[in-house]
Amino acid sequence: MQLGLNACRLCPRRCGIDRRTATGFCGAPADPQVAAVCLHRGEEPPLSDGGGIVNVFFAHCNLHCVYCQNGTISARTVNPSYIHYNTLDTLADSIGDLLPQGNGLLGFVTASHYAHLLPPLVDALRLRGLSPTVVYNSSGYESVDTLRMLEGTVDIYLPDLKYMDPAVAEAYSQAPDYPEVAAKALMEMQRQVGASLKTDERGIAYRGLVVRHLVLPGHTDNSLRCLEWIADNLPTSTHVSLMAQYYPPSATLPHPIDRPLTAAEYALVADRYNALGFAHGWLQELEAGSHYRPDFSRNDNPFEPQYHET
Repeated sequence: MQLGLNACRLCPRRCGIDRRTATGFCGAPADPQVAAVCLHRGEEPPLSDGGGIVNVFFAHCNLHCVYCQNGTISARTVNPSYIHYNTLDTLADSIGDLLPQGNGLLGFVTASHYAHLLPPLVDALRLRGLSPTVVYNSSGYESVDTLRMLEGTVDIYLPDLKYMDPAVAEAYSQAPDYPEVAAKALMEMQRQVGASLKTDERGIAYRGLVVRHLVLPGHTDNSLRCLEWIADNLPTSTHVSLMAQYYPPSATLPHPIDRPLTAAEYALVADRYNALGFAHGWLQELEAGSHYRPDFSRNDNPFEPQYHET
């Protein structure tokens, strides 16, 4: 199987195109396109406490969710003014400048279409005397073969589990196979790093798995199915982050995702979260949706979390 660019099979879309001369579903060219490298305190506490995680926000995505909060950089075509890094050397230099200021964690955000570049990038950092804890922040729509290529490079997997309803996955992300694909991906992530999130004496994570789920307005049944899949297939000690931060980024979104999440909807899903016996994780305040509105034209941190521990 080719994981390179001449017949790209990096993600479950398996476009098979030559990215040196064309682009596939994700829109990503051969050279890396990175919109931001910044200290970020908007992740779950064990990932962003202390000085913050250094997050690398890659442009483009293999899902193109219609409600994406990072839509300005995740689209097939991205305004060139948002692309600030397009070589591994400049990327490594920027990461190297920020890592000593943070808590030792390095996050790769939506990087599956550039996954083949992550091991050499981490090797380049090690040659600079840096050994970050690597966090793979993912939509969950991942190829198992690509994840196996990352084994030994990634210390912490931070996947979404967006959908267990194929119709919802098709409607909002053009991926009716998302439930099946994500289930296999999360099991592979657990195989590599375990289900428990290990933390050091500072409370900062250094190995393990955190599964996120964003509750969508009008789709609590999908959310319940996602939580039930986690409970049935992963240990109850798995850290699960149940997010309430949804907001409609566009006025043209279809009903019912054309409105914010309601308190009743989130409470219904949170009640099931508690009933299923998850021992570790986080809930969000409903007001979090007003804080998670990134502006990638800014140089400061656009994200501010509102978590309370369960």
